Parts: sequence; C-alpha cells; structure tokens
Amino acid sequence: MEFKNNEAIYLQIAAYVSDHILLGKWPPDDKIPSVRELAVELQVNPNTVMRTYEYLQNQEVIYNKRGIGFFVAPDAVKKVKKHRRERFLQQDLPEFFRNIFLLEIPLEELQERYEHFKTENFTSK
Repeated sequence: MEFKNNEAIYLQIAAYVSDHILLGKWPPDDKIPSVRELAVELQVNPNTVMRTYEYLQNQEVIYNKRGIGFFVAPDAVKKVKKHRRERFLQQDLPEFFRNIFLLEIPLEELQERYEHFKTENFTSK
C-alpha cells in the first residue's frame, strides 16, 4: 500500500479496511486480519494497525471478541457509508466545486463523464 503524506497512516489504513468492507471482501460478522497480520501485509508498525482498529471500533464499524480477534460489525456497511458521506460532503465536495468553478467545467461535461465512469466501472460486461 502506498501511503500519502497529507493524511495520518492509521486513517489511510482505516480507509483500506473500509474499502474491503464496502466491496464485500470482509462481510458482516466475519473475522478480519489480526493486528499483526495486517501490519505485516501493509508493512507498518502493529501499533499503527491497533490505532486503526480502535478508531474503527469507536465508529462501530468493527468489534472485538476478546481473545479471538476483530470482526466486521453487522451494520458496518451502513456506518462506513455514513462516515464517508459526511466527510465527502464536508471536505471533498467544496474543493470539487471550487475546482469546477475555477476551471470552468460545465456540469453537462461532468454528467457525461460520470455516466461513462459508471458504465466502465460498475456494469457487467
């Protein structure tokens, strides 16, 4: 995993875990990799992964079965979408609007590109 300099590593790992949950790779109530396993896989310090898991546990995306490990919460998809939606609307969307205004990109072009993106990435071929 390539880490960006402008965001804490534990938050980037949280996004990685959340992606796996949203994509169905880690379904509700499934055990996720242990702290050590994920640390080795991502080549980070186990304390960083532990911080990630504590963060996700506080958001009720995962839960801990003491002595067994961490598991995906039953409503994790809903929780992840809620948190990501809030972040997108508060942080990313204003920057996006600023850019389309400054670059004078017509909304019609955005709509066309969005439709093309959906077709290319989310429809069965």
